[in-house]
Amino acid sequence: MSSEISYRINSLITINTHKMKIFKTHQVKEADDYTIKNEPIASTDLMERAASRATDWIMQDFGFLDNFLIFSGVGNNGGDGLVIARKLIEQKKNVKIFIVEFSKNYSEDFKINLKKLKDLKAKITVIDNLKKLPEIGKDDVIIDAIFGSGLSRPATGIAADVITEINKSDKKILISIDIPSGLFGEENHHLEKQTIIKADVTLTFEFPFLSFFFAENHTYVGEFVIIPIGLHKEFIKKAETNYSVLENEDIGSKIKEPDKFAHKGNFGHGLLLAGGYGRMGAAVLSAKAAHRMGIGLLTAHLPQKCVDIMQVSSPETLISIDPDKKNISKLPDLSKFTAIGIGPAIGFDEKTILAIKDLFKNHKDKKFVIDADAITIIGQNKNILKLIPQNSILTPHPKEFERLAGKTKNNFQRLQLQRDFSKKHKVIIVLKGAYTSVSFPDGKTFFNPTGNPGMATAGSGDVLTGIILSLLAQGYSPEDAALVGVYIHGLAGDVANDDLNYLSIIASDLIAYLDSAIDEVLSYC
Repeated sequence: MSSEISYRINSLITINTHKMKIFKTHQVKEADDYTIKNEPIASTDLMERAASRATDWIMQDFGFLDNFLIFSGVGNNGGDGLVIARKLIEQKKNVKIFIVEFSKNYSEDFKINLKKLKDLKAKITVIDNLKKLPEIGKDDVIIDAIFGSGLSRPATGIAADVITEINKSDKKILISIDIPSGLFGEENHHLEKQTIIKADVTLTFEFPFLSFFFAENHTYVGEFVIIPIGLHKEFIKKAETNYSVLENEDIGSKIKEPDKFAHKGNFGHGLLLAGGYGRMGAAVLSAKAAHRMGIGLLTAHLPQKCVDIMQVSSPETLISIDPDKKNISKLPDLSKFTAIGIGPAIGFDEKTILAIKDLFKNHKDKKFVIDADAITIIGQNKNILKLIPQNSILTPHPKEFERLAGKTKNNFQRLQLQRDFSKKHKVIIVLKGAYTSVSFPDGKTFFNPTGNPGMATAGSGDVLTGIILSLLAQGYSPEDAALVGVYIHGLAGDVANDDLNYLSIIASDLIAYLDSAIDEVLSYC
């Protein structure tokens, strides 16, 4: 794929603006059926509407290209491909249609749209063996509509052969409709045994599929775009799911507006337990982020040799001095603090571990955000898990979560383990990464769409800890603090990416762009 095409895709990805639920594949079919019955609308007309809107996107962003090869299956996903082919022909594009005949059972809607194409004298080839596969050139756009989300077993036979050859071809760009052919909507048990289209971009209708949010599937999904097709709002509202995507308007509605006569005492007093001798960068980043996010007062409890660094780097931060010179060994008086953040670079000294046990055992009335070394300590001392107060927020990266909860074979299984862990221990897990997932004790899980690879840098997680600590201290519920914190953190990275090359982003930039991120979220309210 050319750099020009890559740029266009990465700069044009959008997520729909309504309340974004993530449904299972059978629920998506139910949404279609409900819309057909209750709009009401004929199934062929709904197919026409969906494929027309997908074509609009293709023309808007890739209409400067001329050669389109449409690979359609014989079901309704193939029908979508046929409608797209017809619409592109109407736009005077050079279109060739290839029907991958893995079955003789053509769906009724497919037959209707096939007839319309034949009436246009379109160039149609039925592929029942590889000899009929066309030569694919470097200027060709491939549109994959072989299988949709209803696929229940791995692709085999001629369909698998065609997918393999398409993946090997020297095409300009590969666009999948609904879902990359061969990929399942939820768990893909044995990716190494599945034959799956490797799309550059996937145009999916109304809702993303759960599998789109897992790292191992990115090579197949590419970037995904949500195409709204007007599925019935009543179904979307009533249908239940444990999974959702965070959005600007949802986050903006949670942000509290300050009273005109507010003073610093109204914005909470947080305690930061972070850093150690030679490890003060994490503490400074967390402190600065907490201040930038609006905390009223912040005290950092630090070893003796670390005090000067914080006072110089963050003069807004109050200091509590530990008796130990290099590590946190003892807790200060906690009575005045409304929230506590613990973990970034605290190290693994035995006195520090004992202090953590004391913290959770004797201060269950506090709100906590727990990160980094504190999570590793908990993972190595599982008896501490029982001491953690309910609704505490833990923010592990994948390896830290593995130490905490155990290994899994893939990201789908890890997501289930994350949800189970939240339920069992009644805590909130913020599992960091692309599409950070936030799970609650009731099983609800949210995926965060903000953020970019530039945030994969030292200190980024420490900034998140400071943001969440600030929100907790200001009186946000743990649920809202986790969701708002994750979203704003990622959005700050996106705003930074608008000004900087993502390779150049450092953790301090996230703090610098927090105000712009907050402004953007509030603009949706």
